[in-house]
Amino acid sequence: MTAAAPLEIRGLTKVYGDIVAVDDVDLTVAEGNVYGYLGPNGAGKTTSLRMMLGLIRPTAGSVQLFGRDPQLGVRALEGVAGFVEEPRFYPYLSGRRNLELLAAFDGGGAAARIDEVLSVVELSDRAADKVRGYSHGMRQRLGIAAALVRGPRLLLLDEPTTGLDPAGMRDMRALIRRLAGGGMTVVLSSHLLGEVEELCDRVAIIRTGSVVYEGTIAELKRTATGAYRLRTTDDDRALEVCRAQPGIVDPRRSAGAIHFNAGEAAVAALSAALVEAAAAPVELTPQAASLETLFFRLTEGQDGAAAPEPVEVA
Repeated sequence: MTAAAPLEIRGLTKVYGDIVAVDDVDLTVAEGNVYGYLGPNGAGKTTSLRMMLGLIRPTAGSVQLFGRDPQLGVRALEGVAGFVEEPRFYPYLSGRRNLELLAAFDGGGAAARIDEVLSVVELSDRAADKVRGYSHGMRQRLGIAAALVRGPRLLLLDEPTTGLDPAGMRDMRALIRRLAGGGMTVVLSSHLLGEVEELCDRVAIIRTGSVVYEGTIAELKRTATGAYRLRTTDDDRALEVCRAQPGIVDPRRSAGAIHFNAGEAAVAALSAALVEAAAAPVELTPQAASLETLFFRLTEGQDGAAAPEPVEVA
């Protein structure tokens, strides 16, 4: 029998009055993946994570954590941990004492894991200090330690690097990589594009509550209309051909070459047209689109247009 996925969502919807915060979201997170839930502020990421953790009920649809419904109680959350928004602690207690109190509620072997998780998040040397003296980055790492005390196989993190300085962001990314390297499945929401590109195996991009892309970053870049650099045996003639060719967007001369945007099919047709026009390509290379460019195309629409229909890549 096939093991249930760490996280499976079908038709997940949350409505507040006239506001559709999350709209018919489907996604599956495979064991051992780092999965990014990416979108601008207000897109529905935190609401989605609250439903994933059983903190609020969906209006429609379902969440399954290792095949269990989180609405069925604490036992359904076995093997799952995380935090939504910024983690909170008793500021007048030490980091260790905060973890001890949480472990007492959790029971089992949680207390025995405190030293281990403090080491994992690199807070062992500050464990005896009061939390009120911690930096924001240290409190975020303590939040992950609090989640790890439960011994989870699935970790859900809401904007874990928000508000961190560059050093704190670097430390948090390194921590997530270590956890993933140990076999943990991690789902993280973010609006920070470089973070997701660097960390995640797969992403879902959400816009006004709906998923507009689900797949890998590499597939997103491959399937998107991309930028190209072209040099030919006759660039003057080639520029005329580009301007007349369907699907070739914004052809222009720059830095000794012709630059344009196009999909793969249009580029293939252009190559044939250039040869026919005696302006054969000498160089025709894709220029990797940044995740930022692709993100804004999907969440805002290019040049202010409506966002495209959802794209799914297997």
